Amino acid sequence: MANIETLKLFEEKKVRSVWDENEEKWYFSVVDVVSVLTDSVNPNNYWKVLKNRLKKEGNESVTNCNQLKLMSSDGKRYKTDVADTEQIFRIIQSSDYLLPSNE
Repeated sequence: MANIETLKLFEEKKVRSVWDENEEKWYFSVVDVVSVLTDSVNPNNYWKVLKNRLKKEGNESVTNCNQLKLMSSDGKRYKTDVADTEQIFRIIQSSDYLLPSNE
């Protein structure tokens, strides 16, 4: 599988993304998208709680999230939940929880 890893900027925040050449689709770091949408000070924890809530509700987009090793701010690669564009939109649409946090 040939992947091209890039950074996208959204409102001056970085969203890690990977182009999967075989599937011809983009995958985005869910934590980065959650960070952009919520302004959470701890987007990893926010996603963990949100993911559990959505799984309990039977959200298939969360169940079908893949993990890819993406570059972290410390320069190392870690397994990260990723979703394609359609999955990201489904997570957002099915979730009343993706609102700016008051942390």
